[in-house]
Amino acid sequence: MYEYTHDPETGGLLLNDRAATASKEPRPVYAPELDALGLDLHWKYSKQTDAPYLWAESNRYYYRGEYVFSTVGGGLFQKPGVEFVYLKDEKGVQTDQRALPDGAKLKPVDLNAMVAKNRDMINVIEQTTVKKIYDYYRRMKNRLDCFHVAFSGGKDSVVLLELVKRALPKSSFHVVFGDTQMEFPDTYQLVDQVEKECEAQEIQFYRAESHLEPEESWRIFGPPSRVLRWCCSVHKAAPQTLKIREIIGKSDYVGADFVGVRAFESERRAQYDEESFGMKQKGQYSHNSILDWSSAEVWLYIYSRGLVVNNAYKKGMSRVGCLFCPMGGSKNDYFSYISYPSETDSFIDIIKTLDKKDAGNPAKLHSYVVNGGWNARKNGRDLTIGSDRYFEEIRKGKVIISIEEPSSDWKEWIKTIGDICFPFEIHEHDKKVTITVDERVLLDSGKQKNFKQVFKKAAHCINCGVCEANCRFGRLTFKDGAKIDACLHCGECHNISSGCLVFHSIRKPYEERKVEGNTDVKKKNKGSINNFANHAPRLAWIIEALENGPSFWVDGDNTLGPNQQDMFMKFLKECHFVNAEKSTVKGQKYANWKPTVLFERLQNNGIEDSLTWGFAFVSISYLQQIRWYITRLHLNTTYKRENVADMLMNEGVSAGDSTSIISAFGRLCGMPFGTALNFGNAEITEKGGKDYVQTLTRTKMHGISPLVILYALYRYAEAEKVYQFTLETLMDFATPREGMSPAQIFSMTRDELEASVRGLSAKYPEYVASTFTHDLDKISLRTEHNADEILSLL
Repeated sequence: MYEYTHDPETGGLLLNDRAATASKEPRPVYAPELDALGLDLHWKYSKQTDAPYLWAESNRYYYRGEYVFSTVGGGLFQKPGVEFVYLKDEKGVQTDQRALPDGAKLKPVDLNAMVAKNRDMINVIEQTTVKKIYDYYRRMKNRLDCFHVAFSGGKDSVVLLELVKRALPKSSFHVVFGDTQMEFPDTYQLVDQVEKECEAQEIQFYRAESHLEPEESWRIFGPPSRVLRWCCSVHKAAPQTLKIREIIGKSDYVGADFVGVRAFESERRAQYDEESFGMKQKGQYSHNSILDWSSAEVWLYIYSRGLVVNNAYKKGMSRVGCLFCPMGGSKNDYFSYISYPSETDSFIDIIKTLDKKDAGNPAKLHSYVVNGGWNARKNGRDLTIGSDRYFEEIRKGKVIISIEEPSSDWKEWIKTIGDICFPFEIHEHDKKVTITVDERVLLDSGKQKNFKQVFKKAAHCINCGVCEANCRFGRLTFKDGAKIDACLHCGECHNISSGCLVFHSIRKPYEERKVEGNTDVKKKNKGSINNFANHAPRLAWIIEALENGPSFWVDGDNTLGPNQQDMFMKFLKECHFVNAEKSTVKGQKYANWKPTVLFERLQNNGIEDSLTWGFAFVSISYLQQIRWYITRLHLNTTYKRENVADMLMNEGVSAGDSTSIISAFGRLCGMPFGTALNFGNAEITEKGGKDYVQTLTRTKMHGISPLVILYALYRYAEAEKVYQFTLETLMDFATPREGMSPAQIFSMTRDELEASVRGLSAKYPEYVASTFTHDLDKISLRTEHNADEILSLL
């Protein structure tokens, strides 16, 4: 709420009446942290822990208003370095005298005096927040089944609980501690104390925890990572929801939780609203009561009310969540390890045990832990735990799913998607289930995602509690396995990453999850599918390049940013619009790039010249991203954004890359690929000031010149290293090949391709010959020519 300054007199913080627009998030520094940094060798201080000695703002430490040292680096097994601050003389030249000299005797912060100086401001902050909490309660109490305080044992939840106590009748709310079973030992000591205080005040206090032990869940899901945070759902959110259902006695309760998140904690939390619905828990209200508080105000309030302080903070922790969190790092991990070595080692041992890639190499295993390889994983590729039980392949228009040794009954899970209006075949034999369904029928039904997720759930479900917690109507229970009764088909049990968190966390890349024995797959595509990152080409960039001429290639002489320019140049090169020659001249990275005959034709004939863009599309179709659009999006089928995202993520593409690939489709449709050649359509709306693709439709391309088809035939021959082939081969889209058939690129029928090849044979016999008589089907290209020579025919 308010700005603060350091107060030399008390050694504390002093609020002023100016509204804070930012906060440096100060925290108190106690003797144990100073000891851990080795500062007991430099300064004298008592080992008491009743009051702090300094304040830290990130890595900068202040003593009585004076910046005295900073920490550098630090990691799990690496002690942070200390850099002392030296005074400067009247000319601003640094001296050899430290801001706080060796041998100085430190005085603890005078907490009573600090609180006294801030009393008026603290009272205003308290009264304002208490009133907000009460007003919210009064407005909502007749609409809700319950109110509860989400208690974590951290400083913010301690403050929040005190404020709610002061605002509401003691019988009007309950407190739920979401016990991940991975908390700091000091957190459990604090929780025990708070629980006793609540009991004495006749406030209901509950603990919610998963039936899975952390060590067990880590060995099932694999270690949590920054993008695979299954732990929050399994060990915190789901148990809390299930506990409240148990307390209230109804599955479809609607409640409000008071949550101690603050906007100054992170950019993401800065976007939160004070009141929300469904943000923290599906179908539930939240009140972020201290959203606009800074950590300065939190600590001042704790000291002013004599609230309990988690001892983990006194040991140097800037946050007190899970003991070994993938979102942690730096010196926080160091303080955690030296304070709780045995507890931390138990998780480190699991990480090493599950690292298949570095097994048997102690040095690499150590590096994997220390350098954060474990918390950077995006799938289960390098885990030692069992291989996927779910396999999937697209084969000749059929989706073939295979699950081995399913852990639950698919017949129960399939109840969640309602009436199935399409045929599918299913075979069960010797603990293996195989499902076959027409891909187009599955897409047209609109149930592609959930249908597949039924079998992912059946393959991997371990009753982690997340699906059950998502089912607000209590139709899903786990008694001797998953049981679903009178499902309402709300779809919330499918509103989970990949449909099953176990599958999502340990899934292997798509190529490793193909149905066993699929002999159709002969070659594996190489390269990333997200070829343009977040900078797919725009029509305006083409226009600018055409208008600026040679100056466009000089850095700084165009409106593109560095990343945009790099991706645009990549696009131009892939379209064969430029010949790339490296330049070593600073500021002229692309100065040697020369426009090709294609680009010159575009300059002469106008930007919508279909012949030029036809040649360009043949070339760019060999990029994995364009190839994916062509081979995976059925012609004239409108796909919802979420369906395409599911298809991509099921093939091992990350959520971020999926977003870029979907957005790029919209941009390509706005280019002459779409406007001149009819590549596709995209329904685009605005979201957050940016274009947002809602639907994607690939359409039959038109205006394709015979010369473009000839060029495509030579590109195909050069990729396949075969200059004689049949029409049947060119029409076989089911067999993956290095070359892209012109029929597939441009959605041509067999008759259309045959007619085009006949015409080319008659007009350009020096390049191509064909025979389509007496069941003889043969196309031959002259080996003395190549694709680039076709451009000379322009």
